[in-house]
Amino acid sequence: MLKKHEIEIIGHIYNDYKEKFGIPRQSCLTKSVISKIVFDKKYSNKSYFKGLEQFTHIWLLWQFSETTDKEITPTVRPPKLGGNERIGVFATRSPFRPNHIGISSVKIEKIDFDKKLGTVIYVSGADLMNGTPIFDIKPYLSYTDSHPDATNGFALDNTEGLLDVKCSDEVLKKISSNMVDGLFETLKHDPRPSYQDDSERIYGMSYSIYQIKFKVIDNVLTLIDII
Repeated sequence: MLKKHEIEIIGHIYNDYKEKFGIPRQSCLTKSVISKIVFDKKYSNKSYFKGLEQFTHIWLLWQFSETTDKEITPTVRPPKLGGNERIGVFATRSPFRPNHIGISSVKIEKIDFDKKLGTVIYVSGADLMNGTPIFDIKPYLSYTDSHPDATNGFALDNTEGLLDVKCSDEVLKKISSNMVDGLFETLKHDPRPSYQDDSERIYGMSYSIYQIKFKVIDNVLTLIDII
């Protein structure tokens, strides 16, 4: 039995985001990228998920596992504000939080039952790194969880700051065709920190088994190479 305040990991999520750089800043921005949630044996029984197929979206509660050993401070520097202005951590979605807990809404693409793994949920729109621990899942309820009149504070909405992604046929043929949409969708949301805008710099990021090299000039992202 768990002790008071103890949180148990129920599973992990797996996808093509192998490092922090390049992960979408919010959930549901990259609908072409599919992630799968594999549950620990203790929680993989079908009975835990009975009725979940009636919902289209779920909330994920998860752990910022890459920051659990980092020092926590009352204020952080959000990239959206150029990395210079300090804001209270509770006014941001920074990973440097007292309990290192993240929350994301994702779309259920498929619920499958594997003889070896048990129940596996395939989702789109996840903003989590490959291998991230999952604490809980809950159904998303549109009538109470959606607030169209909500304001976004200093955060951009999902249509601002989009880049036009360009790539030559020669470079494009270096990546599997079924991964192109997910990669382009990720890149158009500009994976660079908001305070970096160096037109001469060649940026690099991991995507699945690939290393992606690109430059950004005047809101046009050009793929230089895919290794």
